[in-house]
Amino acid sequence: MAADTTPRKTPEDWLISADPEKTRGRFKVFLGYAPGVGKTFSMLSEGIRRRQRGEDVVIGIVETHGRKATAELAAKLEHVPSREIDYKGTLFSEMDVDAILARHPQVVLIDEPAHTNIAGSRTAKRYEDVLLLLDANIDVLSTLNVQHIESLTPRIQSLTGISVRETVPDWVLDRADEIVLSDLTPEALATRMRRGDIYPLDRAERALSNFFRRGNLIALREMALHRVTRAVDRTLDAYVKRKQLGPHWAVTEKVAVCISASAQARDLIARGARLAEGLGGELYVVHVQGTKQESPERKRTLDASLQFAANLGAQIVQLTGSNIPSTTAAFVTEQRITQAIFGRTALHGLRKYLYFFAIQRFMSEAPHVDLHIITHEDR
Repeated sequence: MAADTTPRKTPEDWLISADPEKTRGRFKVFLGYAPGVGKTFSMLSEGIRRRQRGEDVVIGIVETHGRKATAELAAKLEHVPSREIDYKGTLFSEMDVDAILARHPQVVLIDEPAHTNIAGSRTAKRYEDVLLLLDANIDVLSTLNVQHIESLTPRIQSLTGISVRETVPDWVLDRADEIVLSDLTPEALATRMRRGDIYPLDRAERALSNFFRRGNLIALREMALHRVTRAVDRTLDAYVKRKQLGPHWAVTEKVAVCISASAQARDLIARGARLAEGLGGELYVVHVQGTKQESPERKRTLDASLQFAANLGAQIVQLTGSNIPSTTAAFVTEQRITQAIFGRTALHGLRKYLYFFAIQRFMSEAPHVDLHIITHEDR
């Protein structure tokens, strides 16, 4: 029998043949809740591991902040030289995105995408440079602190009393293929601070009594954890839809308030907002337009309720369908809603039985949803 001389595929060969051709770079973010938790160290460590596996890895920009261990890791990777820009008679050093594009590595490391570039740079913000590199099919490893996420800035300023000027829009972080939490307990971070591992010792105590107060760190850490949970749930959403798995696959609580064009809708929305906040979940406000058109007065009431919901940060969902229970059930199943809130007035006679029939139909078509029925006095 003749020997089989066909070369055997390695695991990497199988992955390449199984996956569609990659046309865009992958974006991985190391997220932290404060300086010093180890974001840049983790990013550099991954860059070194990937280079050891044979990937072409370079540093676009890394901020060591004088930390010896970080600088030692950065020295192990190739740096693309920065670009010197003259601004009003002073030379500033900026990441040279054009040089990186010309070099075209497989992977580039970029610290602090919230950074504002000096006037005369190709782009206004460093995250815009990141997007250019991703579009050029270059993988980007990056770092970010939670206080630089745009939607969280007002809350963090109120909490810490410190103004945050450099931000990244939420949609940029939402485009990340992977978000890794660089975590450290507040107690361990304070210990690192007192050792001088983060700032020089003469600044450590002042920092610990201001931004690095324990209460601040606990709150910031919770925000970072919630953001990573949201990213995990978004990834799971895509997986569940691709694999057509059941609606019980959920990580984050999702509260859907189902409203009509009645005056009681605002009370339901407020109730749902409190529940979503208590659960640390997402809030949806859902209205289904049936075959019957609303009167001008009820339309104004509905518009006011939806505006109220938008002011609370809810995601507004307007659907159309002749069968309201089935249309609503299809939405909550597809979006993997975990809590649904309906309102009802003190109904009597035939309307009472029609209402319970509609609720029963919804429950049979969306069995994995926790249902809350809130009774209102008729106005």
